[in-house]
Amino acid sequence: MSLSIVQGFSKSLAMTVLSEIGDKTFFAAAILAMRHPRRYVLAGCLSALIVMTILSAAVGWAAPNLISRTLTKHIATVLFLGFGLWSLWDAFHEGESEELAEVEAELDADLKASSETTRANGKGDDDSKKKNRPLLSQFLSPIFLKAFSITFFGEWGDKSQIATIGLAAAENPLGVVLGGVLGQALCQTAAVFGGKSLATQISEKFIALSGGVLFIIFGIQSFFATVES
Repeated sequence: MSLSIVQGFSKSLAMTVLSEIGDKTFFAAAILAMRHPRRYVLAGCLSALIVMTILSAAVGWAAPNLISRTLTKHIATVLFLGFGLWSLWDAFHEGESEELAEVEAELDADLKASSETTRANGKGDDDSKKKNRPLLSQFLSPIFLKAFSITFFGEWGDKSQIATIGLAAAENPLGVVLGGVLGQALCQTAAVFGGKSLATQISEKFIALSGGVLFIIFGIQSFFATVES
């Protein structure tokens, strides 16, 4: 394995873990797993994040082919430094567990609406139908699709997605994808099986502070990196 892949992998893994732990999608996975079968929630959330990681890395890989590598480097540097300062600001100006409460309120409202719809249609023999469905159909169930859509659209435009684009533009895209996927798998597994008890014990301030420092380090490295011709 080449050094560039290892470097992209390690940076992407560290960035993903520090960006996703305590993030809105992390809390959403933890809360959904308390209300629905864990395997469907994990499959839906993780599938969405893998798709998002690959798309983001593809955009980052294409960027140097569309604009000059020097400009790409400068954009990546500004992004990393900007996100670093943003994370540090969040660490010192946002209270603990605000995002958890916000996500839980949104999901409670959604659950209430879906429950009313289910009662109106009548559940009947819904459970027996689920057991008789093929395995693929079970994983493409409303629970899987709900977890997928909440995670995908919750992550769209998030700073971790944009940071992945910048990282893929500066590092080996394959390493970025592999590190990102592993990081997402670790975070989502912890969220789904750790549940709300784990989510409430996470110090959002510490995670934001650590992520901010990491982004600034990436920005400094990007600033002093040599542009390949």
